[in-house]
Amino acid sequence: QVQLVESGGGLVQAGGSLRLSCAASGSIFSINKMGWYRQAPGKQRELVAAVTSGGSTNYAESVKGRITISRDNAKNTVYLQMNSLKAEDTAVYFCKAVREPYYSGGYYYTRHDYWGQGTQVTVSS
Repeated sequence: QVQLVESGGGLVQAGGSLRLSCAASGSIFSINKMGWYRQAPGKQRELVAAVTSGGSTNYAESVKGRITISRDNAKNTVYLQMNSLKAEDTAVYFCKAVREPYYSGGYYYTRHDYWGQGTQVTVSS
């Protein structure tokens, strides 16, 4: 099992910045990709940014140039630095960790997605 604990959400004015953190614990040896998703009221959950254990990143087009994802493998933590925030960035932000398939003790563990509880980000215009 993997546990994800998010922090750093809050209320900020448009143009401001926030930094989200997501700390992973548990069976983290099997985790490769981690990322941030968001879900605004009445909308589907969407990818914001993701990063692999090797440091490869990908971003939603709407956040490129404003939001940066980073990862500290020693601390098992992924960060989302959000600058120049806009009202449309308002959403609940969720951390996600992807467990790759692996064998252990004679058992095969399939790929599995773990989610954090979410943290609210509100940008006032």
